[in-house]
Order: sequence, then structure tokens, then C-alpha cells
Amino acid sequence: MSIDKGIDITVVGGGLGGLTAAIACAEQGLSVQLHEAHRTLGGRARSTPGPFVANDGTHVWYSDGEPYRWLAERRLVQPCSAPTVGELLRFRFRHGGRIRARPPAALLRMIARRRLAAPVDEPFGDWAGRRFGPVAARAGAGLVGVITYTADPGRLSAAFVWERLLRATAPGWPAVRYVHGGWQAMVERMAAHARQVGVRIATGERVDALPAGPVIVATGLDAARTLLGDDGLRWPSGRAALVDLGLRAHRRDPFVVSDLDEGGFLERYSLPDPSLAPDGHALVQIELPARDDEPIPDATVRAEALADLALPGWRDRVAWRRDAFANRRTGAVDPPGATWRDRPAIGRGGGVWLAGDSVAAPGMLAEVAVNSARTAAAAAVAAVRTAAAAR
Repeated sequence: MSIDKGIDITVVGGGLGGLTAAIACAEQGLSVQLHEAHRTLGGRARSTPGPFVANDGTHVWYSDGEPYRWLAERRLVQPCSAPTVGELLRFRFRHGGRIRARPPAALLRMIARRRLAAPVDEPFGDWAGRRFGPVAARAGAGLVGVITYTADPGRLSAAFVWERLLRATAPGWPAVRYVHGGWQAMVERMAAHARQVGVRIATGERVDALPAGPVIVATGLDAARTLLGDDGLRWPSGRAALVDLGLRAHRRDPFVVSDLDEGGFLERYSLPDPSLAPDGHALVQIELPARDDEPIPDATVRAEALADLALPGWRDRVAWRRDAFANRRTGAVDPPGATWRDRPAIGRGGGVWLAGDSVAAPGMLAEVAVNSARTAAAAAVAAVRTAAAAR
């Protein structure tokens, strides 16, 4: 890998965080070089090629968040759509081993207490169980399993889980947005916009040594730890079985099943976006958090058990399938006593900044990557301008 001496800022990593950082820097008039080790951009925002287009995980944006608004201002997430009334009527819950149309009343009573503040230093299960009872505590933890990729969110900080539970159940029309064509389509728009504002993008180039000058490292913590030689770049993350199914469509298939029993999630993504599957077929994505030290095949079997309950005769309707296992690549989760501010800092000193979904920035999942990337970009741009003014 060679670094052009005319470059103001180097970005390492071409996922969502790296592309955001590169765009944010280039829009301020700086010259930016982005290096991506893989031949394709996107990182965990990639999608499979057709005819079944599945994201690398159960991805949606929340339109009430600043990251979505930043992307939407640049028309990088459009076209996208919110759930329709008809789709919401197909929303189901797994509770007590059965598929139900409504969640338990105890959960509804709990989320109605929206002004209540949860403690940072107590596990969610202990705090919610004491205040609302074990049924509500378990159901609430199960509902945010898809957001945390964690089999037992009850062990995490109550403040961390409560924030996500309230965000996912906010009153009014759901804030979720589905990017049409899969997140790879969004990545391609981001790459095109980056090039338009002057970013130089090199794929298939692995950066093995830290470049000189201002650099934003927008990789997972494992890769950043190696590149920066900093063993302290660690933070807890989740692990989950992912099963993607291309099925012959059935009129009784639900839109979403939130697994309150085991923290899983099943979603028919082709309902809001029919382009994700061929005519007469459906694309279904399943996420089920794995238990501590649970073997991958066992977690996958439990994900299939959710499908058995939710999708009549799905095994005889499979036209395409992909199994995956997400481990330590699912974004940060905060244990009791910690908040996002305690995660690895964005500013590393010496003209180096971090971006990604496991660093010290607020938000849920991919929002953390966008927020940290914009923060890193602002700091890097300021450093370049300060250095230029001093010359």
C-alpha cells in the first residue's frame, strides 16, 4: 500500500463508519484517501447478490436518529419505507412458547413508564424485575435481544437496555425505515457520493502499518487493536446465529415475530421491499442470540425452532438459504457500571482517531458507527486546519 503525499486525511476501512468519515472530511474541502482491505465496500453493511438480497444481519434505520437524518439529507438511504398498516397487523410475538398477536400486559405496563430513569450500575433484569415483576423483565429483555445480539440482556446495564427498549417502542408511528434494495444499495450510493466529493477509494488494499499524518481507523476493534498495537481496544459485544431464508411465499406468513422468550427475531424483509426476492417468493431473516459458550449448530437449531412456530411448512418451501454466526462484530453492549462514554475513545492521540460501532459514541448499533465517524472527521479536519494555519 502506498500513501499519496497530497492526501490530507487517510481513512482505513470502507464500511459504514469509514465511508461516513471520508464523506464528512471531503465535504469540508480536504483531500481524503480511503483504503478497504476487501474487494467490496460495506463491511457489515453488505448484502448478498440477488435474486435473494439479504443484509449481513437484521438491519433497519430509526428515522428519529441523527445518523438517519444525516444520511437522508444526502439522499443516501432513499428509497426507503416505513411499515404500513397492513404490515403492522402481521406483527407477532413469541411468548410462553406460542406465537401471539399481542405482547404480555406486564410488558405494556412497563414501557408505559417512559419517564422512569434506569440505573447505570444495576443489571436490567434485577432492576426491572424488582419494579415490574419477572414477566415484564424477561419480556423486555427478550424484545431488545435483536438490538443487542445478546441472549441475556438482563445482565447488561439497566440504563443501556432501558434506553433501547424505550426507543424501539416509542409512541406514534414506528420510526423504523427499510432501505430498498438492501443496505448494499445504500453503500453503493455512499461510495458514489464519496467519489463525487473527491474521496479516492482503493479496495483490495490491506493497511498493515499505521499511515503517517491524520488517520481515521474505521475498523472493528480486533483490527484496530492490531494496527495500533493497543491491547486496550476491547469492549463486550454480542454473538448470534443468523439464518436467511428464501421461501416460496405463503399468505399466512407473518411480517415480524419478536421472540420474547429467547431474544430472537424473525422478519420478512421482502414485505416492505418486494425487490429482495423473486416473484412468488419471500426473503426472511432470523436472528437468535447464542447463549454463553453455545455451539453454533445448537444456536442455529434454536433459530430454526422459531421458524417452525412462525412459518407454516417452511422447510418444504426453501429455495435459498444462508447460515452465518455473528461473534464480536455486533456492536457494543454496556455491562453494569458502564456507559458509552467508557468505551474506547475516538481520539487516540498522535493524529489518530477511531470510528466504528464499539467506540465512545451514542446511538444503537450502526448509529454508533455514523456518530463516531462524524466526530472523528470533525476532529481530523480541525487538526489539519490548525496545522495549516501554523505553517
